[in-house]
Amino acid sequence: MIASFLTADGLLALVTLTAMEIVLGVDNVVFIALLTGRLPARRQVSARRLGLTLALGIRILLLLAITWMMGLTRPLFSAAGQDVSGRDLILFGGGLFLIFKATWEIYDKVEAEHAARPRRAARAAFTWVILQILVLDIVFSLDSVITAVGMANDVPIMVVAMTIAMLVMLVSMGAVSVFVERHPSVKILALAFLLLIGVMLVAEGTGRHVPKGYIYFAMAFSLFVELLNLRYHKKRRAA
Repeated sequence: MIASFLTADGLLALVTLTAMEIVLGVDNVVFIALLTGRLPARRQVSARRLGLTLALGIRILLLLAITWMMGLTRPLFSAAGQDVSGRDLILFGGGLFLIFKATWEIYDKVEAEHAARPRRAARAAFTWVILQILVLDIVFSLDSVITAVGMANDVPIMVVAMTIAMLVMLVSMGAVSVFVERHPSVKILALAFLLLIGVMLVAEGTGRHVPKGYIYFAMAFSLFVELLNLRYHKKRRAA
């Protein structure tokens, strides 16, 4: 096992896969940050940690069940002249859930009015948030694991890369959550990102491949423009 890490190919695969897992985990981090922002401040940190721990656990379990994972890509039935696999169904369902969730959250932020919640409701909200994180962790993990399998053939390297990526995300999660909560416009932008990812997942589930480079470029460009906008308003307030 250790020998696989000491070769040039092993180290290159580890570094490349870790970087890829961090990039693929951005949507997971944003989703968890948005969901946990609804919780009381004292419960947000534990919810973030639990959410990322669940994500890592699901990824490792999927890697260890690699034969079952490959079976998900086999056709289950045909519809409209197209083969449909278990992976397609999971991506399609996850995409619909993400579209619904992002649309509802945007409506909630823009239109709805909020009343103070009793303590029992706060406990129920924590459980509901964790359940939602678990559902989306499964969907995002499929994408992550399939990418990992395509990039490396050594399961220990894949497990270590995913663990390092999750630790990086865990460290950055607090800063991301604070930044998103502090700037309402960034929160709406993040929800729009999740809406875009949901549409991409639905497209993938129906057999229409969308290059992820386009999606991530659009997200990065939109975020760059929003950061310029925030800086502009900050300078105006200071003046």
